Amino acid sequence: MEIHFMKALNTLGPDLLRGIGIVVYITLAGFICALAVALLIAIGRLSKRRVLERILGIFIELVRGTPLLVQFFYIYYVVPMLINGITGLLGYETNLQLQAATCGIIGFAINYGCYMSEVIRSAILAIDPGQREAGLALGFSENQVLFHFIIPPALRNSIPVFGNYLVMLIKDTSLLAMISVQELLLRTKTFASQTFLTVEAYTILALVYLVISIPLSQLSRIVERRLKQIR
Repeated sequence: MEIHFMKALNTLGPDLLRGIGIVVYITLAGFICALAVALLIAIGRLSKRRVLERILGIFIELVRGTPLLVQFFYIYYVVPMLINGITGLLGYETNLQLQAATCGIIGFAINYGCYMSEVIRSAILAIDPGQREAGLALGFSENQVLFHFIIPPALRNSIPVFGNYLVMLIKDTSLLAMISVQELLLRTKTFASQTFLTVEAYTILALVYLVISIPLSQLSRIVERRLKQIR
């Protein structure tokens, strides 16, 4: 067993190191895009335009009501077909194909953006109304007050929660194997099917995810403690 494990580690290890690069890239890009989407949705839901608020509310329920894996499949397979069909009706011939990694980033941006938008919206609502009144009293406009006095502390208060979402996002990158992204799980499945070292391969995979996730979890706790000390 030990010999087989070392054999799997020596063979699969370097391949997983290359997969880590893809995981880190998709995780960071997806998280940054999700944060931007979350901020836009949160601001839209707090606007005084009831129609916009309801449309965004329905959109969030649609996203949260469907599995992330299904959303990946929809973006990867269905969206290009829809776009090609629409352009065909308009008299243009297109053959749009999205790269699997791009679909993963888009999927994470939309899915996690919807969940994180509720965090940001709650954090904005929790800000002392006196800050808004003080900003207006100093002559700032509503938008200036929002972006200078409300959103910065709201985002700062949400950092611990964002850390948890970042760890979850890293683990959810394993779903991208279903749309052929060469991340950790797909590389491990390929190796296991070729060598039949199934136990060893998936044990190494689990250890790799732990090595990535545990430091991030600890970092999130450290940041949370520091923020409490600042307050």
